Amino acid sequence: MKEIRAICRPDRLYELRRALRAIPGFPGLTVLEAKGFSAPVLIDNPSLKEALTDFTGKVMLCTLVADDMVDSITDVIMREGRTGQIGDGLIWVLPVESARRIRDGSNL
Repeated sequence: MKEIRAICRPDRLYELRRALRAIPGFPGLTVLEAKGFSAPVLIDNPSLKEALTDFTGKVMLCTLVADDMVDSITDVIMREGRTGQIGDGLIWVLPVESARRIRDGSNL
């Protein structure tokens, strides 16, 4: 089992949710409001540097998935979250040792 986390633009959330729901067996999604900024050394346009190095509203997506779903889910996040501009976000995948449903104590 893996946890997929992604930071993306809030205006991409509707399309991301629609596309993720279309994946057979998609287990669900937690969305958190987040703020962040890009690394100043990565921005070579001085007029963008001021805007993109201040805290900007983002969303963090979190989901727990079976190992064999990681590629399809990260591909959807990449496709639907991409605008081609600095600040599109980041995806990372973490191993999960165990997870249990609070409602009934069952293992995921």
